[in-house]
Amino acid sequence: MLLQHLAHARTGDKGNIVTISLIAFRNDDFKVLEQHVSSERVAAHFSELIEGPVERYVLPQLGALNFVLHRPKSNSVTRSLALDAHGKCLGSALLSMEI
Repeated sequence: MLLQHLAHARTGDKGNIVTISLIAFRNDDFKVLEQHVSSERVAAHFSELIEGPVERYVLPQLGALNFVLHRPKSNSVTRSLALDAHGKCLGSALLSMEI
């Protein structure tokens, strides 16, 4: 099952740090997210884009998981000439993850 069937995502970035909030549509969906979407799985999903560990914060009162990803300093929003270096597209990319 794709994450997009259970949740929506919001992202933000500053420099080389990207945050992705994965927010469940329903309370029962949150339990599935909490069980199957670990920081290790997210790190593997974005392994070509990030360096270092992924931090996961559980927010049960909001039915959400928040992930903090670290991109290489050379690939930060303020230093990269690459098209769409912003983290906004990474939320959509996370929703394509199969659990």
